[in-house]
Amino acid sequence: MNSSRVLVSMIEYSHMIKLIDLIHEYEAEKKALGHFNFANIETVKGLVNSAVSLKLPIILGLSEGERNFFGVKNARALVDSLKQEFNHPIFLSADHTYTMEGVKEVVEAGFDAIVVDGSKLPLHENIAFTKEAVSYVKEKNPDILVEGEIGYIGTSSKIFDQIPADILNQELKITPELALDFVRQTGVDLLSPAVGNLHGVLRDIPNPKIDTELIKQIRQMAGVPLVLHGGSGITSDDFKDSIAAGISIIHINTDLRIAYKDALKLSLQENADEIAAYKIMLPVVTAIEKKTTEFLTLFAS
Repeated sequence: MNSSRVLVSMIEYSHMIKLIDLIHEYEAEKKALGHFNFANIETVKGLVNSAVSLKLPIILGLSEGERNFFGVKNARALVDSLKQEFNHPIFLSADHTYTMEGVKEVVEAGFDAIVVDGSKLPLHENIAFTKEAVSYVKEKNPDILVEGEIGYIGTSSKIFDQIPADILNQELKITPELALDFVRQTGVDLLSPAVGNLHGVLRDIPNPKIDTELIKQIRQMAGVPLVLHGGSGITSDDFKDSIAAGISIIHINTDLRIAYKDALKLSLQENADEIAAYKIMLPVVTAIEKKTTEFLTLFAS
């Protein structure tokens, strides 16, 4: 089936598409799905406007902090409403979930995917936690995808002057053999390895170069689709090479937050007397849509 036919089918029957099938389809075509975080309705509007306009699927994600702010059930209800309104493939992901209580909460709410993050734990504890989470999720709803993480890349969406010490001091060396063992012991559907990526962006220096050869080796040995976290600050060439090597999903958050903040500051400065919130926030929605369009276009090119 050619890609244009697949796209028409995907949009027409978006409510029937499973995320794992879409991931495999994108990987076969050397493309990647975009995973974008949100914490409020303005960000969601910008993200969905972009995806619908481009006729491309999108994954909307909330970390634990973002879920606490927005509300787990609110997020599920909103995404369901948007999927119905636009008849478009929009998936909901529980990004960076650190506890079993968090896992259980999003399973009950019916999220499409869960990122089980034990990357800061010693490896044996990470494996035990991830294995427990996979067992629970698959018993409750086998269609929910579970992603595991190996290798610590930080936890903050900040602008750094230099690479944080806790990332530099990461002692666990990620290898294809380690990735395979992790997947076998935990049973995860997706894997996010540390391959030179980090959360946040660096202020005046480029982010570290992504180890695309390691990505290729891990994908071949581990046997599950790979996810790249910390996409903000990564170059277009590194994105393209990473996708070609085996990355199927790319996470973006910090760049969206920067675009949001800059647009809001400018809107408030240029419209100092405006008090209608929706008018103040319109440039913010536009900024999020523009930034998202840049990433989605690149990932699907």
